[in-house]
Amino acid sequence: MLIPDDLDFRTSSYSDRSNCVAFADAHGSAVIRDSQHPDREHLPFAASEWVAFLRTANA
Repeated sequence: MLIPDDLDFRTSSYSDRSNCVAFADAHGSAVIRDSQHPDREHLPFAASEWVAFLRTANA
């Protein structure tokens, strides 16, 4: 998956300074990164995978 350069990453409100995860909407999919190391690799997820993860996390 090609990750666009213009993503608007947001940090979870549950993150703290030592444990931060940022996520962005990537035109129908989700991209996750370590907010303390934004220059490192990103993890892309298909929209269906991201929705399934959120449903499970909120259950």
